[in-house]
Amino acid sequence: MNSVSFGSDNHSGIHPQVLEAIQKANYGYCPAYGDDPLTIKVLEQIKQLFGGNCDAWFVITGTGANILSLQSVIHSYNAIICPKSAHINTDECGAVQKFTQSRLQPIETTDGKLTPELIAPLLLGNRDQHHSQAKVISISQSTEYGTLYSLQELKALADFAHQNNMFLHIDGARLANAASALNCSLKEMTKDISADVVSFGGTKNGLLCGEAIISFNPEITSDMRFYRKQASQLLSKMRFVSAQFEAYLQDDLYLQNAFCANKMAKLLAKRLQEIKEVTVTQEVEVNSLFVILPEHIIETLQQKYHFYTWNEATNEVRLMCSFNTKEEHIDEFINDLKTLL
Repeated sequence: MNSVSFGSDNHSGIHPQVLEAIQKANYGYCPAYGDDPLTIKVLEQIKQLFGGNCDAWFVITGTGANILSLQSVIHSYNAIICPKSAHINTDECGAVQKFTQSRLQPIETTDGKLTPELIAPLLLGNRDQHHSQAKVISISQSTEYGTLYSLQELKALADFAHQNNMFLHIDGARLANAASALNCSLKEMTKDISADVVSFGGTKNGLLCGEAIISFNPEITSDMRFYRKQASQLLSKMRFVSAQFEAYLQDDLYLQNAFCANKMAKLLAKRLQEIKEVTVTQEVEVNSLFVILPEHIIETLQQKYHFYTWNEATNEVRLMCSFNTKEEHIDEFINDLKTLL
């Protein structure tokens, strides 16, 4: 359990300041289900962080955040357009389809990113009552390939969605990593580009659990609190999620953690690119990198370092760095890799 993992930023522990905040909140008695003063205060802080004039809710998991964000803005006859690699399409066990009863329309992309040009052909079916009606464009920032949408690309998608009577949803499980990499505020990346509903992740960036959903169209997400209860995402002891986010926001800890993870991923990429037998397949922009390794070393390397094979046909693996990844972890990994070669 103490070995270094490059498998996921979920594999890291809790940031010490967050753990201290949980302990601090574990005193006395407090109203449940988000009616406590701490939750009310921290949610207001999050609203202001995203530019105000929005609503915010805490949920327990990233999957829960995606389900509720999408369920609140569509009907069962709608379709959700997403990249084929999207988390809602590949790694959530059909949760979005189960809860929304709507259809996912995935688009194949080489970098995990959507464009208006890729989406436009799918909207032709919106003319016909026999077809699921496309209503939401769902993207991840950063993407599952570790790539980033620029602010201009985000704005183009939001404008395209609204011109076609659709909404833009942003899965922000790694939104902090994106903000750090783009050197922009959360407001600039969401409200200012006219996104409709987004999530702000914490679990992958130093929290025990907890994500926030932010809606910039409160009138279309007015039933969120009821859906949250139905989906078992309303934590009774909400103050323990709120305490984590209070620490997460203090002195921009969410950006500090993301910066460290991103920095280590870029360092790892630089070291790997010096090895001729290794190919880095995507530009490293945040805390994930995709690498083709010689097949004969993968299994042996995985015995010491946890990481996932992304594409078995090409021997492409995914390596993730976390807020607590250290330079010595990377040195050790590179040395072991070279030894195996």
